[in-house]
Amino acid sequence: MLGPVILAASRSDLMRRVVSAAPVTRPVVDRFIAGETVDGTTPVIQDMADSGLEVTMDVLGEDITDRSAALHARDAYLKLIEALAPLGLGARAEMSVKLSSFGQALRGGHDLALSNITTVVEAATEIGTTVTLDMEDHTTVDSTLAIHRTLRERFPETGAVVQSYLFRTEDDCRTLAASGARVRLVKGAYKEPARVAHQDKGEVDKAYVRCLKTLMAGDGYPMVGSHDPRLIAIAQELAVRAGRKLDAYEFQMLYGIREEEQRRLAAEGHRMRVYIAYGTDWYGYFMRRLAERPANLAFFLRSLATRG
Repeated sequence: MLGPVILAASRSDLMRRVVSAAPVTRPVVDRFIAGETVDGTTPVIQDMADSGLEVTMDVLGEDITDRSAALHARDAYLKLIEALAPLGLGARAEMSVKLSSFGQALRGGHDLALSNITTVVEAATEIGTTVTLDMEDHTTVDSTLAIHRTLRERFPETGAVVQSYLFRTEDDCRTLAASGARVRLVKGAYKEPARVAHQDKGEVDKAYVRCLKTLMAGDGYPMVGSHDPRLIAIAQELAVRAGRKLDAYEFQMLYGIREEEQRRLAAEGHRMRVYIAYGTDWYGYFMRRLAERPANLAFFLRSLATRG
């Protein structure tokens, strides 16, 4: 199977050098990574807003090995907030944060990540926006959800991400939906063992629909993270059944993927938020996009061929 191979390659320094140096890589990366700097990415954010789309911003960078690097990651988000402030977009431009980049995996990392993310959420609140906590591998779920609960005591709009391939996620969705939380539902992009996660794509999809039913019927705000046309249609049907208005849930897709569908949903009045990643440390993000569904490899290459 290609998925585990691609994920292994994402952790290989040798493969990082090979992929980064390949002539075919840069044009593909440029399509799916919005830029390497805040200043280079701000025009993309404004263009999205002008076309009726909303955004969530991810400053790329993980594998933090010391506290100074975690502080550097925090400061990168504070710089992003400074750049967003004059745009006046409010919650139309929020942020997504991986707590690993804020030191979660270090000794005492839970408290360190909580301290760092609190500073960022405070700054985001000042400009009228919020933060969603991305979910990573299964070993981080308890810590991430605990930090989410703590943040929501002061900042109730703070969002969380859950992954349908984990067995525990249906219970997590029930808890989050009852609490009124903003929840982004995705399938999952990490290689997880069979003892904690569905391994079959069909089972992952079924779990996604079950989780989506719970979120749509609950008291929270569902964020449908999917490019799958079938799941998007199911989400619309479930929203109607639950009596949700178009502003009571949203769709989310990755920058550079199914752009026509993004514009179509926005034109129909749906809230359509685009996940925009930027920064120089694009390699891990890029490889996970391939590993999520190895057929994405062909998709990326087709996208490259048709870009012009």
